[in-house]
Amino acid sequence: MSKVTILGINGHIGHHAARAFVAAGWDVVGMGRSNKQPVAGVRFMKGDADSVADMQAAIGDADVVVNALNLPYDKWDKGRAEAQAALVIEAMGKSGKTLLFPGNVYNYAATDRVLTPELAQRPQTPRGAIRQRMEAMLEAAAKRGDMRVIILRAGDFYAPHNVGDWFDQGMMLDIAKGKVALMGTPGVGHAWAYLPDLGQAFEKLGWHRKELGAFERFHFAGHFVTPEVLGAAISKAAPVKLKVGYFPRVILSALGLFQPIMREIAKMGYLWEYPFELRDPRLDALLGPDFGTPFDTAVAATVTPFFDKLKRAA
Repeated sequence: MSKVTILGINGHIGHHAARAFVAAGWDVVGMGRSNKQPVAGVRFMKGDADSVADMQAAIGDADVVVNALNLPYDKWDKGRAEAQAALVIEAMGKSGKTLLFPGNVYNYAATDRVLTPELAQRPQTPRGAIRQRMEAMLEAAAKRGDMRVIILRAGDFYAPHNVGDWFDQGMMLDIAKGKVALMGTPGVGHAWAYLPDLGQAFEKLGWHRKELGAFERFHFAGHFVTPEVLGAAISKAAPVKLKVGYFPRVILSALGLFQPIMREIAKMGYLWEYPFELRDPRLDALLGPDFGTPFDTAVAATVTPFFDKLKRAA
């Protein structure tokens, strides 16, 4: 049985990656400050991401490590995100183990449209430059022969019962009134990653790690859809007719005057104004033709729990 350690077991990626590895028969250890989201089949280890010793203890004799750690959105600057990456690299040591790392689309320019692993990275914002530097640190460690590194890049996360994603914090806020506020710009596609599928993609890459190079980048296509298609999927799943409009993103800028996290989120507004489509035929071939949850099914699973508020309001 192969062994995997998930650093950051309570986060969106950590939780769903753990479930996927368990389902595939791996021996799974999950490290976090608390075990607030227990996953059946995961052996929890209490640990702090600021402690190399804690991470080394959690990694132990694992074959694969998933770095699902993430700082609060307004705490990436002043070298803090790079420092966290450096601690993980130190904890991995010269072990030759495989590190799986989640990437995002921040590394690319607003003028880019189809994002493939071969596309040159030209970050649009300081936040994107931070992500680019973190990936460069991992690439350097792999080239030194210290470890194998696989970066899996994806769009915006969504899943049932998520807290803190765009469904929870934006689109479904007024569902008790029968209203949905779509994120995005009419007619402009957006990349979404259904977390149960993304977790399975991480597991697949972990399983095939020995067939891959020392440093690899893959792009997870997920679901690339316009807001209109998303709105239709939400309405199809709803028990009543909904009022579907658009989320007024100017609110984020206004809230940013008082809330640092909202200020940083508002700076990334260009991601909703331009279509960034992730493509990777190589990953598609590895995952297989039947991989992934149909979009309508994934959206229905995600939004159905919100409809309890409709019932209570009635």
